[in-house]
Amino acid sequence: MQKPSLPLVVVLGTGGTIAGEAASPDDDRGYRSAARGVDALVAAAGAAPGVAVESEQVAQLDSKDMDFATWRRLERRIAAHLARPEVTGVVVTHGTDTLEETAWFLARVLPAPKPVVLTAAMRPASSRQADGPANLADAIALAAQSLAGVFVAFAGAVHGAREIRKAHPTRLDAFSSGDAGPIARIEAGRLDVLRKPSPVEPFDAAGLPDDASAWPWVEIVTSDVGADGRAVEALVAAGVNGIVVAATGNGTLHQRLDASLRMAMASGVAVLRSTRCLAGSIVDDAPDAIPHAADLTPVKARVELILRLLDARRR
Repeated sequence: MQKPSLPLVVVLGTGGTIAGEAASPDDDRGYRSAARGVDALVAAAGAAPGVAVESEQVAQLDSKDMDFATWRRLERRIAAHLARPEVTGVVVTHGTDTLEETAWFLARVLPAPKPVVLTAAMRPASSRQADGPANLADAIALAAQSLAGVFVAFAGAVHGAREIRKAHPTRLDAFSSGDAGPIARIEAGRLDVLRKPSPVEPFDAAGLPDDASAWPWVEIVTSDVGADGRAVEALVAAGVNGIVVAATGNGTLHQRLDASLRMAMASGVAVLRSTRCLAGSIVDDAPDAIPHAADLTPVKARVELILRLLDARRR
C-alpha cells in the first residue's frame, strides 16, 4: 500500500527584516532588509516534522516599500498554490511595517478554504538571536493545520487579519490584537485555540487592476488639536478619490475638519472614519454621521476604502 503523502506547505518570500542581513551578528539595527532569499529562510527554520515544504520568491523588498503591484502578484501566487489539491496551506514571509495592511488585503481578496499564514521578524536573519526561524517554523506548522482564512503567526501567538496591528517598534512581540486578543497560541508546533477568527466579507479579486496606477488614490488625515481642514481641501483639489480620517475617541472630529470632509463628500470624494485609539471600535448610530470603519485601524481602513472604490467602479 502506498504511504499517504505529507502535508505540503508553500512558503512565499517577499523580503522584510526576516530576510535582513547586517555586517555583524551583534547588530540588530544597522541591517539591510530583504537580503536573503526565501530558500535560506526555510533552511534556517529547520525541518518541519511531518510536513513537506516548497518555497518561491515572489518579491524582495523592505515592507515599508510595499506596493499595489506586489500585492496583486502575491494574491495571484497564493491563489494558484491554494488551488493545488496537494497543498495544505501557504506561508508568506513579510516585513513587519506593513504586515497588518497586507494581511487585511489578503483576507478580503482571497477565498481561502485553506490557511494562509503571514510571518515576519524583528531581528535580521544574520542576528545572533534571530527570531525569524522560530516564527517561520510556527507559521509552517500552522499552515499544515485544517484551518481556513488568513492568519499571522508571530512570537508564539496567532492573530487574525482583522485585529492584527503593530503595537511596538522594537519589541520581539511587536504585534497585538487589541481587545480581541490572539486567536491561538502555538508552541513546538502545538496549537492552543483561544477563540474563533472574526468573519471577513469576501471581495472578488477578479476586478483588481494589474496596473497599480489604476488603483484609487486614498489618503489618511488626522483629527487633532487645531485641525482646520486645509489638508482635506488640498487633497480634493489634487484629485484624491478617497480620504480616511483617523478620528479622536469614538470617531469624533474637529468641527472645522468635519465641515471640510462633508464638503469633500459633496464633491464626490469617499470618506471613511477610523479611530486613532490603539484599541476598541467606533460605536456610532447617528444617522447623519460620516461612515466609519468600526474596529479597523486607519491603515486598514484605507485598504478597505480602496477596495470599496474599486468595487464601485465595476458596478
